[in-house]
Amino acid sequence: MAIVDVTVIPLGTESPSVSKYVADIQHILKKYENEGKITFQLTPMNTIIEGELPTLFEVIAAIHEAPFNKGIQRVATNIRIDDRRDKKSTMAGKLESVNKHLNTN
Repeated sequence: MAIVDVTVIPLGTESPSVSKYVADIQHILKKYENEGKITFQLTPMNTIIEGELPTLFEVIAAIHEAPFNKGIQRVATNIRIDDRRDKKSTMAGKLESVNKHLNTN
């Protein structure tokens, strides 16, 4: 299982706000989550998605296309992938690991 940090940036929008584009992307992610393919978490600066790597590439392609489908002519997407293969890694597990260290100090 891999975890990706994704930021989709629509360029040339009619206003500085991009929240409506972020909402469109969240609807797409919810569809994939409802199908049991991913888990995701929206943060103030990005979206974190957890799933099998081939599925994550499919999801990234779908959310990258979302602003184009709304008439935007240019989109920049930043992707960071954490693909750990020595053990199962999840968003919750990564947080638990850090919290164990916080609770010991």
